[in-house]
Amino acid sequence: MSGFDPAWLDLREPADHAARSAEVLAAVASDFAGSEEVVVADLGCGSGSTLRAVAPHLGPRQRWRLIDHDPALLAHARARLSAWADAATDDGGVLRLVREGQEIAVETFALDLSTDPLPEAARSADLVTASALFDLVGEDWLRGFVDALAAARRPLYAALSYDGATRFTPAHPSDLAVVAAFNRHQQTDKGFGPGLGPAAAETLTRLLQAQGRQTVAAASPWRLGWAETELTSELVAGMARAVAERPDAPAGLDGWLAFRTEFAGVRAEVGHLDLYARPPR
Repeated sequence: MSGFDPAWLDLREPADHAARSAEVLAAVASDFAGSEEVVVADLGCGSGSTLRAVAPHLGPRQRWRLIDHDPALLAHARARLSAWADAATDDGGVLRLVREGQEIAVETFALDLSTDPLPEAARSADLVTASALFDLVGEDWLRGFVDALAAARRPLYAALSYDGATRFTPAHPSDLAVVAAFNRHQQTDKGFGPGLGPAAAETLTRLLQAQGRQTVAAASPWRLGWAETELTSELVAGMARAVAERPDAPAGLDGWLAFRTEFAGVRAEVGHLDLYARPPR
């Protein structure tokens, strides 16, 4: 799996946080209400955005295990978290944060999830989280992950899985063709087998429910307007690059990109799904 640009992750974070389903996050918080300490493993942690979104909804003492294959991203996450906290100290490699009265210990693990979907650092956690991860993986990998999750009897909070629904305002005649080609690109191999792309959330839900898990799910779309112009521009440029790589790229892609880039009032909605799954009782 190729690395993600820290600048892109930082740019998208406000939209990610705004999009997260309050209903699904409340279900997570409810299950851990009253816990003296919660241990959370975040798979594909990137810049640590999930911690910053979720930690305020958990208890006063937390231990987070941030797992990513990219040591540079893990270092970036530590820097971002140190700046986010009211106080931060490095205790022998464990980053100890204080934020609005909460004490949060953070460990980082440079691990390749493509070969081990649920490493020990996650199997022994109280809660497993992942954000914008499962649309990158293949079905065989996902089945292995779900089986390992079942064996460990761990709950899963999976946020921001892309569902394939991207809409722009104002419309352009090539919108449907470009989005369809982009969605096909999402099904290419990212290091975890042929990607599920927009089918990931539905597939994950089906596999979890087949194991008897209770699930709570809700839409979590990005809604991008004037305040998110920079993010929308990067989104459009990234989509165009991905579509241009395909042999079936639609005609008129350059014109679509020019329209989307030059029109100052573009608004966008990008569909995602959030999911929380409890182990069978």
